[in-house]
Amino acid sequence: MTKMLISDTNPTGLRLEDALRTIRNDILVRCSNMSNDGREQAEHVLANNMHILPILSEAIAIAEDSTAVLGRSFGTDDADKGQMPT
Repeated sequence: MTKMLISDTNPTGLRLEDALRTIRNDILVRCSNMSNDGREQAEHVLANNMHILPILSEAIAIAEDSTAVLGRSFGTDDADKGQMPT
């Protein structure tokens, strides 16, 4: 059973790309909040987050591609659930 992602057992869950977008948006807000902090720790975390953001963007593109493949192969209902029909 999935806890966050949409599935037959979790119909109100998120598509993977939407979950990743939410995380990316949260990181952007945190970056903005600490951008003027200036402390060494904040700069360190900000630099780490700047490395994570493009990785998340790449993961979003990959997840969107998977959804598109499922949609073409099995229809949008199953693609939206992130799974192949049983």
